[in-house]
Amino acid sequence: MPNALIPPDVRARLRELRIVSRRSAGGDGLGQHASRSRGAGLEFAQYRAYEPGDEPRRIDWKLYARSDRYFVREAERDSPLDLWLLLDATASMRQADLARPDLAKFDAARSLAACVIDIALRQGDRFGIVAIAGSTPLAIPLGSGARHRDRCLLELARVQPAGAWPQGSAWQAAGARIASHALVLMLSDFFDKSAFEFVRRLAGAGREVLTLQMLAADERDFPFAGGRRFIDPESNAQRRVEASAVRADFLARFAAARAALANDCAALGIRHAEYVLDEALDAPLRRLFSALGARA
Repeated sequence: MPNALIPPDVRARLRELRIVSRRSAGGDGLGQHASRSRGAGLEFAQYRAYEPGDEPRRIDWKLYARSDRYFVREAERDSPLDLWLLLDATASMRQADLARPDLAKFDAARSLAACVIDIALRQGDRFGIVAIAGSTPLAIPLGSGARHRDRCLLELARVQPAGAWPQGSAWQAAGARIASHALVLMLSDFFDKSAFEFVRRLAGAGREVLTLQMLAADERDFPFAGGRRFIDPESNAQRRVEASAVRADFLARFAAARAALANDCAALGIRHAEYVLDEALDAPLRRLFSALGARA
């Protein structure tokens, strides 16, 4: 399952990324609570002599060239994060592009979730999933390890986006699962105002929130011509238009809506990025997360 969701070239590039929280001591983005345990962590702590069983990649070869002795770099581990992945599974996430009808926004959201879980698994973080659609969101509690990863991805594979954003207590109950110290990543097209209201409330209640807006290339470019009928997948409302006549107005309004969402997120201290279906999966994660050795 993980291999099917993450292309090999993307998986290789994911090794360069790490998930960090802004709530570390001193605000340096190296995790929530710096631990004093030693190991193959992220921040350099000290050298020690090589011992049988150490991974060769941890040997400092430049130091070896100077001293003719093997030394291993040790680092301070960051304490594990609690990471929640929230996926919009409403009907609008079924949107695909004319050039790639087999890839919907929710398909990409599943793959992006697999990518983030892959990074979290490598870091030893805990992760859980909430897929929000209809009256009963799918919720998988926090856990860690490969078996928990497989469970999360298996359950996500069964989700078929449908319906509209739930109202009232359904999504409020999902938010109540998330502890105040957790890091939250929301994947949605944010076409429903309730989706942004959800993350606004989470951020207002003290959660650290990241948002990833899922977009189709057709929405970004509006490559249509001639007479077209557009259907809202959630309300079934329909509109017939001459594509060339409405293209400029649509692109201007769509750009304004995207900019307004980005500005609203920034005002709340929410890290925000966009993902368009014709991009590489790791592109938005590079905008949201840190490269190894870099500060958040």
